[in-house]
Amino acid sequence: MTDNNGMRSGSLQFYPRVRAKKVVPNVNWRPLDKEGTGLMGFVGYKVGMISVWAKDETEQSMTKGKRVAVPATLIECPAMKIHLVRFYKDGKVEKDILVDKKFKVESLDSVEDYDDVRVVMASGVAKTGFSKKKADLVEVGISGDKSGKLGFVKENVSKDIAVGDVFSEGLVDVRGVTKGYGTSGPVKRFGISLKSHKSEKGQRRPGSLAPWHPARVTFRAPQAGQTGYHSRVCYNSMILEVGSLKSEVKNGEYAKENGEGVNKKGGFKQYGVVKNDYLILKGSVPGPAKRGIFVTTALRPTKFTAKQKYEVLELR
Repeated sequence: MTDNNGMRSGSLQFYPRVRAKKVVPNVNWRPLDKEGTGLMGFVGYKVGMISVWAKDETEQSMTKGKRVAVPATLIECPAMKIHLVRFYKDGKVEKDILVDKKFKVESLDSVEDYDDVRVVMASGVAKTGFSKKKADLVEVGISGDKSGKLGFVKENVSKDIAVGDVFSEGLVDVRGVTKGYGTSGPVKRFGISLKSHKSEKGQRRPGSLAPWHPARVTFRAPQAGQTGYHSRVCYNSMILEVGSLKSEVKNGEYAKENGEGVNKKGGFKQYGVVKNDYLILKGSVPGPAKRGIFVTTALRPTKFTAKQKYEVLELR
């Protein structure tokens, strides 16, 4: 009887194992929704993983009321702006209205035959400390009814939208592109076992590619190919804290509004100093440092995870 190691090796849930087309993945907004009227997604940039000292307030937990260390991911979320307003009719784009110097709010009333409104947002990557200056453009869905969506767009079309205006607490889904490793063999790519050192035609390959008939190699046969840089979704990540930083700098370090520092001495490895609002999510998220992360409304929140609560005490 085998053990449970490598159960996901070759799983068809992770096919096709090809390079992602975009650094920030697209989202199907139709099944997503939340209470009230507002944006259902926000783009941030992964800083790295940290440890959070928190007080466990989960009911019936063995550590209830105690101070526990929680592994978490820090995501810097500079303010975003609406770049384009998109009207849909029967699932197809009816009209796009660009928000530029010539834009007037009254032009949004010219579109009458539509059933959905979404916006294309521009991320504030230029406000971060790393060298990338070109904003990531992503389509973001809006929750609420038809008239409420248009009213929300009119109210926020020229404003900077902070992550605190979109998320405050609860569960979110995280979409990102994993770290790329280029072309790898089937042992690293699918986790197949090494053959005996006495085997013919190599150790790091499958024993057989396919049977005699059908006379072809199926796509299920583990072979070398692209490893990493895949689009992945992490469901039901818990928000531990939505933080904001002061605009001024004191002694060369950015400080939170409550006076506690979020930055490490010398900044974070491979990232630098956090200069904008940020999210702290429980657990890990896909991708290396500085990669764009798309945080969206939870598609299928679980009762168990939703009941977990942590009061953040300090970062370490």
